[in-house]
Amino acid sequence: MATFILGKDAKLYHGPAGSTPSTEMSNVRDVTLTLEAGEADVTTRANSGWRATAPTLRECTCEFEMVWDPADAGFTAIKNAFLASGLIALKILDKAGGQGPDGDFAITSFSRNEALEEAITVSVTAKLAVFRSWVEGT
Repeated sequence: MATFILGKDAKLYHGPAGSTPSTEMSNVRDVTLTLEAGEADVTTRANSGWRATAPTLRECTCEFEMVWDPADAGFTAIKNAFLASGLIALKILDKAGGQGPDGDFAITSFSRNEALEEAITVSVTAKLAVFRSWVEGT
């Protein structure tokens, strides 16, 4: 039995901001979910010469690529969120029914790539604006 999950089985869902996203975005590839925290230096003299660090504010960024397809509903939803400087609900799961963040995201980058011998694509960066939950999955 496999003890790993393949990237091709991961799921990205979208929906209107403020809702739980339920529409799968199938026109995506190479998704990267980055979860990071800021750092506070909490070093004191009692640390015996070692720097001490505590996590502060967390952030969540989702970067992915889509084929440029204006007829695709997911593409259009991402494009419209970017052009309106609005939010879009996204849920980024490691598999169907899996785990990952659910929240409203701001689209901060929507960059078209026009390689000579490839389909036109768009590189998207989505940054969390409203955290709804961490879906635990099955």
